[in-house]
Amino acid sequence: MNFFGIIPSRYASTRLPGKPLLIINKKSMIERVYTQVAKCVLLKEICVATDDHKIILEVLKFNGNAILTSESHTTGTERCLETAEKLSISNQDIVINIQGDEPFIDPANIEKLISIFKKNPDVKIATLVCKIKKEDELFNPNCPKVILDNSGKAVYFSRNTIPFVRDFPEENWITKNTFYKHIGIYAYRKDVLNSIVNLPQSTWEKAESLEQLRWLQNGFEIFVAEVEESGISVDTEADLIKANDFAVKNQL
Repeated sequence: MNFFGIIPSRYASTRLPGKPLLIINKKSMIERVYTQVAKCVLLKEICVATDDHKIILEVLKFNGNAILTSESHTTGTERCLETAEKLSISNQDIVINIQGDEPFIDPANIEKLISIFKKNPDVKIATLVCKIKKEDELFNPNCPKVILDNSGKAVYFSRNTIPFVRDFPEENWITKNTFYKHIGIYAYRKDVLNSIVNLPQSTWEKAESLEQLRWLQNGFEIFVAEVEESGISVDTEADLIKANDFAVKNQL
């Protein structure tokens, strides 16, 4: 069983066009992501999966590996599948879908995700979560939440705050329950990746606009590991400033 890191990297972005090529303290976003992922020694291969020649050229500049994929893909999961097929990844190997907008991703988190498969070879899909510690995240619809069962599998993902804490005002919820936010990194066995890409959109997915609900609603189990920190995701101009300040402050 081998592990392959694929970084879907789409040029078009509603809020930050050309996001993979944006500069964070003298380095492009995609170079920072790739460099961090390369620190995970458990990965057999790393590849950027993109729909744009400018991103291909940027990756080649820092001697990275990249594959040009179709412009018609609507999700990173679809882009991962095309790349996995072009890399001739076997059905029993594991594809790790790594977000292309996390310039400081901790390689230890990737290793934590890999450990799920090493402990249980029957796992088909896995992801990461971390505890919510701030109230602004707890009620932010752009921060997906997840509830887990006692065996460490995801029960449901939502943009709403779950579970609902009855009989207490919302400002006290964070002290009355443990809440988890979802970290958008996935690992799937290659044959399962092929199956989930070909599933039609589900009613849960359409309601919440969360792709992983399609898999749950169709009976696929999603195993979960908890990590301490989720890192900085860059979705807005404010996030970009925050990331740049972090890089400058830490001389990264």
